[in-house]
Amino acid sequence: MATVQADRTLDAREIDGEPFSDITAELDALDPGETFLLINHFEPKPLYAVLSKRGFDHETTQVADDEWHVEITHA
Repeated sequence: MATVQADRTLDAREIDGEPFSDITAELDALDPGETFLLINHFEPKPLYAVLSKRGFDHETTQVADDEWHVEITHA
């Protein structure tokens, strides 16, 4: 599997508790043209509507049974 060359990366598996505020902070800091890679232990389906509403595109890849990569960019 090719590794995404992201400008920003957040591994939500390392966060103790709810990672939503950490994710939104990364989205707020993402400049146009940059890529944000979210790594999670499950597919974060509820996040997709939030991303769309905030003007982001995403591409999700399952890389292991308990590892999902979500590549996020400005729409």
